[in-house]
Amino acid sequence: MRVPLSWLREYVEVPADAAPEDILAALVSVGFEEEDVHGFDLTGPIVVGRVVSFEPEPQSNGKTIRWCQVDVGEANGGVRGIVCGAGNFFEGDKVVVTLPGAVLPGPFPIAARKTYGHVSDGMIASAKELGLGDEHSGILRLTELGLDSDEDAPVGTDAIALLGLDDAAIDVNVTPDRGYALSVRGIAREYSHATGAAFRDPGLREFDELEHPATGFDVAVDDQAPIRGRVGATEFAVRVVSGVDPSRPTPPWMVARLTLAGIRSLGILIDITNYVMLELGNPIHGYDLDKLTGGITVRRATAGEKLTTLDGKERTLDGEDLLITDESGPIGLAGVMGGGTTEMTDATRNVLIEAAIFDTVTIARTARRHKLPSEASRRFERGVDPLLPFVAARRVADLMVELAGGTLEPVGGALFGEVFLEAIDLPRGFVAGLIGIDYTDDEVVSALETIGAEVTDTDAGWEVIPPSWRPDLTDKWTLAEEVARIHGLDRVPSVLPTAPSGRGLTDAQKGRRRVSNALAAAGFVETPSFPFTTRDSNDLHGSASGEELPSVKIANPLDGQAPYLRRSLVPGLLQVAHRNVSRGLTDLALFEVGAVFLPEPGQQYGTATVPPLAARPDDATLAELHASIPPQPRHVAVLVAGNVAPKSPGHAAVAADLSDVFAAVAAIGSAAGVDIEISQARRAALHPGRAAALTVGGVEVGYAGELHPEVSAAADLSGRVLVAEIDLDAVLASAGERVVVASLSGYPAATQDVSLVVPADVTAGALASALSEGAGQLLESLRLVDDYRGAGVPEGSKSLTFALRFRADDRTLTAAEASEAKLAGVAVAAERFGAVIRD
Repeated sequence: MRVPLSWLREYVEVPADAAPEDILAALVSVGFEEEDVHGFDLTGPIVVGRVVSFEPEPQSNGKTIRWCQVDVGEANGGVRGIVCGAGNFFEGDKVVVTLPGAVLPGPFPIAARKTYGHVSDGMIASAKELGLGDEHSGILRLTELGLDSDEDAPVGTDAIALLGLDDAAIDVNVTPDRGYALSVRGIAREYSHATGAAFRDPGLREFDELEHPATGFDVAVDDQAPIRGRVGATEFAVRVVSGVDPSRPTPPWMVARLTLAGIRSLGILIDITNYVMLELGNPIHGYDLDKLTGGITVRRATAGEKLTTLDGKERTLDGEDLLITDESGPIGLAGVMGGGTTEMTDATRNVLIEAAIFDTVTIARTARRHKLPSEASRRFERGVDPLLPFVAARRVADLMVELAGGTLEPVGGALFGEVFLEAIDLPRGFVAGLIGIDYTDDEVVSALETIGAEVTDTDAGWEVIPPSWRPDLTDKWTLAEEVARIHGLDRVPSVLPTAPSGRGLTDAQKGRRRVSNALAAAGFVETPSFPFTTRDSNDLHGSASGEELPSVKIANPLDGQAPYLRRSLVPGLLQVAHRNVSRGLTDLALFEVGAVFLPEPGQQYGTATVPPLAARPDDATLAELHASIPPQPRHVAVLVAGNVAPKSPGHAAVAADLSDVFAAVAAIGSAAGVDIEISQARRAALHPGRAAALTVGGVEVGYAGELHPEVSAAADLSGRVLVAEIDLDAVLASAGERVVVASLSGYPAATQDVSLVVPADVTAGALASALSEGAGQLLESLRLVDDYRGAGVPEGSKSLTFALRFRADDRTLTAAEASEAKLAGVAVAAERFGAVIRD
């Protein structure tokens, strides 16, 4: 919310020497976030000048310039010669002249310079150059602002002060629960809370004083389908102003304030409605009364009904949309945007002013449904003071009479809603117990009365009626927050709470963290990615054979080319790898831990009804919601590409291979507390012969291997790309609740190697399993170190060499014991596969 300081000072006593930063600091002390300070960024001399004469001078480029003589006052050098390219002014017009030494927004310094054969001693400025609007087709004529008399704008007068360009605006971030602060009224009140400065409420007018007519113009609310039983409009007030002159200029002070507040001037009638909205926080809409047919009815739309809004777009309406209608049909999207058929124009002579209170949920849903956020919807969806509509409508009417020459008619219409503010019981001592500060009773009461609440003593504490503009105050906890806020959040001590015993991370959470830490320690970089992909990617990476699989399609995807939820983490890693390679980072070791979405074949997901907001669903509804989503297990995936060791003096680069991705699998298994077995397999996305299935206890939990060259090329990745993906939930479940670390033996190990000749179709994993089974408990580790096929080995066979390490827990092994265990393993291998020891 941008608030011009001159406007703020009308309603709260701000010290004359207070800088914008001082005001922001005060608002920060009561819980607001400062954003920025905005100004017109002008430096004088910028003065009022009178065009004495001008000579048109056609140029060779087809353009005609004017060589002007402009009187800027004796104190500023009298008459100056200025070159101007605009043609929308006349002799005798008063204009804004920027003299040499001035600086316009940009920054754009002004200096005397030679141009078109003359020395231009300054510049005649346009509204855009001064920051007052977007108009740049001609210069700003003060007569258009109603400042053509010598009394209003004497020649030589400082134009910065005259036009309100010496003002500045503070910008604060207003959180959704504080909609009342989207107004000068609200910010002024909060500054008063922070500093104790006197506050004058612009919305504080007695109802009787307004003399609001309730007859003469028909107004009705016919809401046949209220959302959650809340009628779409609870209050609706209209006033009629006749005989307005829409050609009258908007006063410079109003244009300057609107501009600083971030709203451009659109003509006196619309400017007045915007001005009052910013001032009071109640959005206002004005209709051309002569374009209306009959009275106004507020109702829900009929599904498929059409409405052309003020932005010129025809919108298809939903049955939940709330409409403003007359006898001709829809004329506005209530609380969001008016319709084009009844908008105020330069031909408008009679205005119907509307000020209302609309249901917050209805407005929020409509604005989002039509992707039509507006200043009005922003305020209505946060809640508007229900006592404001009549005040706001009268304020707009008064300004139209004063500034647009209209007459306030004694006709109008109104729907009155009962404003019931439920009292909240605040126990004595509750605030101190919750906040942790020993507030006195007087401090609690004074804080609540400061924000506008009515406080009544009771035996147990107080009965508090919150002010009408604070719909966020609903219980004793929100009241306690207000007490803390008003008396200073800096008083709240910074104390870490004591964690209750028996709580903390679950076993699954601890397991996931161990796996992530293990991969990070092994040199992998975690790269979370979006869970959106294509159906082809799901089919390719989500199954072993690449067949078509059921996938969850998003109704409103961020990217229309990737509308499905992922079944695998690998596509996301490939996107990250592609992005890194395109930026010259070719050596990659990546991992991700995240959810995948695995809908079961034939199962329908989703729910036909959406539970209401602001209410906890019952157990049956929660069960239905849980059943409406597919299984979402957490997986872990790794990707290795490029070199694992860079080239260095005397050493060649070491390219990534299958051993690196298998090492990552081993690190995952170790961190999870399980042994992951690797066996040869086939997978559509992986290179034939370089793919492995990963199992735990005989149950497959994932895969690893080298991507098929065509898959790598499709991701624009050259060279070998190694990947692995594991169902982390399944792995952690198989590990049990506790990981037991084996004790270390203090006795030395005995190492031996063995080379076995086996048929070429025998996998290394199967042979290793046979050796391990036969060697028994003395075998501590077994590792494949060579795969030889060539001279000395029969055709159709291969020689596999394993490094064996033996160790006993209670003694030092002898070479004979190690050899005996090795030969026992060889015997099992020979029995199963016909393995023989290679000479």
